[in-house]
Amino acid sequence: MSLFVEQLGRGPDLVLLHGWGLHGGLFRPVVDALSQHLTLHLVDLPGHGRSGKMEGEYTLTNIACHIAAQVPDHATWLGWSLGGRVALQAASDGHAIDKLVLVGVNPCFVQRDDWPHAMPEGELLQVAESLKSDYRQTLQRFVAIQSRGSECGREELRALRAELFDHGEPNEQALAGGLEILRTIDLRQLLPAIQQQTLVLHGKRDTLAPMAAAEYMAARLPRGQIEVIEGAAHAPFLSHPDEFIAVMEEYLHG
Repeated sequence: MSLFVEQLGRGPDLVLLHGWGLHGGLFRPVVDALSQHLTLHLVDLPGHGRSGKMEGEYTLTNIACHIAAQVPDHATWLGWSLGGRVALQAASDGHAIDKLVLVGVNPCFVQRDDWPHAMPEGELLQVAESLKSDYRQTLQRFVAIQSRGSECGREELRALRAELFDHGEPNEQALAGGLEILRTIDLRQLLPAIQQQTLVLHGKRDTLAPMAAAEYMAARLPRGQIEVIEGAAHAPFLSHPDEFIAVMEEYLHG
């Protein structure tokens, strides 16, 4: 499988992993500042953007293995949304990761009897069903959900839509497989065993990963800490890039 990884800057290695249906170019608003002191590895997840279709089953473990084989050992992995779930799985599977940054991550993406801090499963099933008839429109609607709640929601949605197909279009296996990961995989049980220093970087107005989910993760990660960006929703690097960069620089260089 051909995995597209764009490398920029110089300094310690930072791997950036995007969310479902998107690509590494989404981090554009923070790239210039971060690349001043870091070597960035902007990954297009398998089947997304400029990366080829993944060989084998579309699982978190397989995705993590493909990425770990293409990026340096002992890097910091920053994962947003689905990308954060990949980063958690990679750390749990023993890949050589120095630190983690989890942005807009929900360890259990759909509601369960013991987990109200998430999207209703029926809503995600509707997204999966609509993929079969019009995946472009489905992606447009899903990114609209991601900007919901942000004080800069209109600008954030505009940025998400502008970037959506900038690296090409994701393939059906990746879209369906990614949604199945979001729907079925509960990562809560992994958290106590994650030994890496971990920053939970979260928008206070996030509706896909509510604050309660972020607080839960930070409390159960042995070396977890939480930083909250007021006014931001699911994609704080788009809506509040200056605050996002300041938190990252303090975490990585402070």
